[in-house]
Amino acid sequence: MSVSIPVALSTASVYPESVEAAFTIAAELGYDGVELMVWADRVSQDVRAVERLSRRYGVPVLAVHAPCLIVTQRIWGPDPVKRLDRAVDAAGVLGARTVVVHPPFRWQRRYADGFADQVADLERRSGLVVAVENMFPLRADRFVRAGRGAAELRAGHGGGPGTALSTYAPSWDPTDVGHAHYTLDLSHTATAGTDALVMAATMGTRLAHLHLTDGTGAATDEHLVPGRGTQPCAEVCQRLAAEGFDGVVVLEIGTRAARTRAERTAMVAESLTFARTHLRTPAQRSRS
Repeated sequence: MSVSIPVALSTASVYPESVEAAFTIAAELGYDGVELMVWADRVSQDVRAVERLSRRYGVPVLAVHAPCLIVTQRIWGPDPVKRLDRAVDAAGVLGARTVVVHPPFRWQRRYADGFADQVADLERRSGLVVAVENMFPLRADRFVRAGRGAAELRAGHGGGPGTALSTYAPSWDPTDVGHAHYTLDLSHTATAGTDALVMAATMGTRLAHLHLTDGTGAATDEHLVPGRGTQPCAEVCQRLAAEGFDGVVVLEIGTRAARTRAERTAMVAESLTFARTHLRTPAQRSRS
């Protein structure tokens, strides 16, 4: 008997609405769960509060996204090593099986030096999947950040406007290092200008988690509704279904432009329909 691949909604997909809004919409539309993005929303940082929302709405937390963004560098303290440890602990409490984490920034030297070992050790100790996500280089003329990180980036790479700079150590592509598990993000492949199908093949059986979203190849990370950009979203989903993927597919889209809850919900519903349509196995498609 074929088993459907679970489809979850990232709580980031309802921004600027709250974590509770994500649970509400996920329950209303019939998502299999949520991926908790830990960021500025204080509820996202409170594991017990999230646990209560999960019980109230009957929507499980299937994954936890560690606070890795530049704007979340002070959440759960300034030490990225401890933030990742805490994300794994949170996933254990919430019953999530996967933790998503970005590669370290270049200026996080101690964290970067021990990152691969920390990820492997956390997986051994927790029994959870810590899936390192593909990112993208940034153009120098778009990278605006005050402080030491920006100064180190400029000093280390040089180059004028339009230069592609990697802010990650040793690379924005986690397959350059090698980890036991990966997250593939299709908005990031668009921004990086990489072939998503090739990257999925490179990740192979270590591809454990998918951020299903889209992009057009713009210099900024777009996180479009799947099917609205240029990425092979349908082909990636179909390949995962055919190969017996046993991870979670997460809709991580941007809905900030939505003017109302109804508009936001419609975007999230469209994304779910796309995912379930293309994640059917060949046997499921033949029966329909």
